[in-house]
Amino acid sequence: MGNMATQTEFHVLAVDDSLIDRKLIERLLKTSSYQVTAVDSGSKALEFLGLNGENEDEERNSSVESVSAADEDHQVGVNLIITDYCMPGMTGYDLLRKIKQSSSFKDIPVVIMSSENIPSRINRCLEDGAEEFFLKPVKLSDVNKLRPHLMKGITTKNEMQSNTNKRKGSEEIQSPDRTRPRYNELEVV
Repeated sequence: MGNMATQTEFHVLAVDDSLIDRKLIERLLKTSSYQVTAVDSGSKALEFLGLNGENEDEERNSSVESVSAADEDHQVGVNLIITDYCMPGMTGYDLLRKIKQSSSFKDIPVVIMSSENIPSRINRCLEDGAEEFFLKPVKLSDVNKLRPHLMKGITTKNEMQSNTNKRKGSEEIQSPDRTRPRYNELEVV
C-alpha cells in the first residue's frame, strides 16, 4: 500500500441522489486512494464543473457533501465522473451527454451506475461515451476497473506534451542561431 501513496492522486466526482449509495461509492473510492467530491444531482455536478445545469434553481439548496478546501475555488481538476443513472431531474444519461458535448470536459471518463440491469440502457450509455456501466451495489472490484481509464487520460495528456516538446527540441536543433556558435568556435587547421 505504500506504493499507492507515491502514485498520482486522482480526483473523482461522484453523483448519486441516494445518500446511502453516495456514501458507499465515496468510501470505496477513498479506500482506493482517490480524492472524492460527492454531489446529489446532475445539476449540482454541472455546477461544480462550471457548466451550470438547467435545473439549477430547484437544486440550489442541495449540498456538495465532500468538498475539501481546495475544491471550493473549483480549480481542482476532475479526472473521472461516476454517476447514478436514475435520479430526479437530470438523469445520469443526461449528465453524460452534457459532459460529452462540452469542449472542456468531453475527454473526462464517465462511468454510469444503476441498480437496474436493462441491456438497452447499458448499450445506449456505452455507445454515447460512458467508459463503464456498473450494476449496484458497486463493489471494490468495480472501483478497481477505474484506474485504466484514468491512466489512459494521463497517457494521452503526456503524449501530447511529449510531442510538443519534441517539436520544440527539433526546432532548436535546426535553428541556425543554435548551430552557428558551435561552428564559430572551431579552429581551421
